[in-house]
Amino acid sequence: MGLRPGRIVREINKQAWSRFSKKKPRKSYVKSMPHNAVQVTTMGNQKGYYTKRVDLVATRPIQVRDNALEASRQAANKYLEAKIPNKYHLFLRVQPHHVIREIKMVFGAGADRIQKGMKHAWGRPSDRAARMYPGSIIFTARIQPEDLPHVKEAFRRARIKLSGSYRVVTVDEVHGTAPVAE
Repeated sequence: MGLRPGRIVREINKQAWSRFSKKKPRKSYVKSMPHNAVQVTTMGNQKGYYTKRVDLVATRPIQVRDNALEASRQAANKYLEAKIPNKYHLFLRVQPHHVIREIKMVFGAGADRIQKGMKHAWGRPSDRAARMYPGSIIFTARIQPEDLPHVKEAFRRARIKLSGSYRVVTVDEVHGTAPVAE
């Protein structure tokens, strides 16, 4: 069965379901944790000297699946690697801990005899998502001031892959953490 659209799970309207124990799996609410699509969270040159920090910040509460986070990470990193190789440090600041449940439905001839309906429906773990609230930082890029247009374009490409609305905040790292007007 294919992947359901992201619009089904983007609203935060339920209690978080993420309790998983490796030591005592019988006591876990989540019995089997789905695979995490996000494997790499830090990209670029980590040891460089950077004076600017650019953040991609969420403006409303939203839940984003791990495959969308991975797609946006790849899009931003690919653009930055092509335009300013080894002159940036990009990292993903959110992790998909929330487990999404899915109720499997049977379709086709004779499905009514097989399916049990929606009585006591709970669903099985199918995917993971990251929960973000207004002000949550999704991506952070450390750069030199002359590379700011490239990072803004990379974040624009990353935003296309994510549902919801986001803004780009530029911070001068040398002079503290006060946002600079764009």
